[in-house]
Amino acid sequence: MAFSSTMILPLLLVLLSAFSATSKSVQENFMQCLDANSKHPIPISAFCFQTNSSFTSVLNSTAQNLRYLMPLVPKPEFIFIPVYESHVKSAVICAKKLAIHLRFRSGGHDYEGLSYASEIETPFILLDLIQLRSINVDIDDNSAWVQAGATVGEVYYRISEKSKTHGFPAGLCSSLGIGGHITGGAYGSMMRKYGLGADNVLDARIVDVNGEILDRAAMGEDLFWAIRGGGGASFGVILSWKIKLVAVPETVTVFTVPKTLEQAATKILYRWQQVADKLDDDLFIRVVIQVTKTSQKGKRTVTTAYNALYLGDAERLLQVMDQSFPELGLARKDCIETSWIKSVLYIAGFPSETPPEVLLEGKSLFKNYFKAKSDFVQQPIPETALERLWEMLLEEESPLMIWNPYGGMMANISDSAIPFPHRRGNLFKIQYVTSWYEGSKGATRKHMDWIKGLYDYMSAYVPTSPRAAYVNYRDLDLGMNHKNASFTEASVWGAMYFKGNFRRLVKIKSKVDPGNFFRHEQSIPVVLE
Repeated sequence: MAFSSTMILPLLLVLLSAFSATSKSVQENFMQCLDANSKHPIPISAFCFQTNSSFTSVLNSTAQNLRYLMPLVPKPEFIFIPVYESHVKSAVICAKKLAIHLRFRSGGHDYEGLSYASEIETPFILLDLIQLRSINVDIDDNSAWVQAGATVGEVYYRISEKSKTHGFPAGLCSSLGIGGHITGGAYGSMMRKYGLGADNVLDARIVDVNGEILDRAAMGEDLFWAIRGGGGASFGVILSWKIKLVAVPETVTVFTVPKTLEQAATKILYRWQQVADKLDDDLFIRVVIQVTKTSQKGKRTVTTAYNALYLGDAERLLQVMDQSFPELGLARKDCIETSWIKSVLYIAGFPSETPPEVLLEGKSLFKNYFKAKSDFVQQPIPETALERLWEMLLEEESPLMIWNPYGGMMANISDSAIPFPHRRGNLFKIQYVTSWYEGSKGATRKHMDWIKGLYDYMSAYVPTSPRAAYVNYRDLDLGMNHKNASFTEASVWGAMYFKGNFRRLVKIKSKVDPGNFFRHEQSIPVVLE
């Protein structure tokens, strides 16, 4: 790609005239350093400053949680959008040289805004990988190289372009950035068949703390282990993943069967807890639990929606359900036979006639103020406890719970195969969410207090030594680092996300980034006490 002289750095004076006096030195020094260290020319359009009219729209473009876009939340000094991988290398070199704190994002789905906001350290700059989104699918090799800024939906679409019988077992939300998604594990509707996205990574390219671009062979097996499930932004900047493609049938079947409290939802959900992890490995049935309006004016109820993907046809699915979970009452009319790529759209919540090309747009269906938490359940929650749970949900305006089944391949992979440790023994994972549309302190406190109360209530029904959590559902209530967190401080939340793998993550971090350059509120600390 060529750029005219009017587009390319180092015409700093054009840009510096727009800088605020307080930020001038940070911006000027960083840009001069980039110019000196970059292999490829850097277009002016790669920078977005707070003084630019587009700054807010660029910052907000992929951010999901409006709580971290409020006026009082610290914003990056500027946003740098690399066009080449070498730009990322130069950005890391310069940020380290100039002691500038760096945050980076691939998709902006971080639940606590850690990829684009900072609670603990300012000033900082944002490295946005949105332009690094190439996808190269090699069907003969059953693999694909995907750059970090590509969305999960784009990856799925490009695979389906090449083959109707290949897929990848990653997220259900199509706008997730693949770079950060896999760093936390990456679960989806094929996890019971093939495990997590991170279980199906063959290689990676990463910029380390020295600004070197490393592949698997160069980084070594310890670092390669750590980046596949050890949480984002602790070890370096992911440039791309080489993923292993998996087999999918030409015809899959999806269904959604809702059951309200008035339709014996409690008893059916209790039964689901007993069977969900033991079903055919080709079958994934999650439960989406929400409060909905009834036909009676002003009255609400709880609806449990059984949302499923089966890797096979409807006839075989009905046989499996009749043998394993007849209580749901699945009928042929509930079943939709479709292709795997269209099942992605269905599970993601797109309208039925939506063409797969919408996945190339990378648009999120979800953007509001929210708070989320997570749990892993190892024993069925009693019906009496569920009834109190429904009462609590009905007290909140827009609560959401998603129960995702485990078992299958998830029970056959070792807890230490990658840093993600939540395997055998777990029946299902719970995601708790409350969302709201008005950003006042009073509204925020009300909803935050509600979800904390719900989380406290559920502590009686989940393991607590330690209580487990999913790192891709970041939760700063579990604990937060200071700039230089100790192992003891960080192990409070680290044990919840990673269990016994946390100690190995700390050892690797201490070796590859001893100065703790890559850091955030829940990054892996560098030293063992």
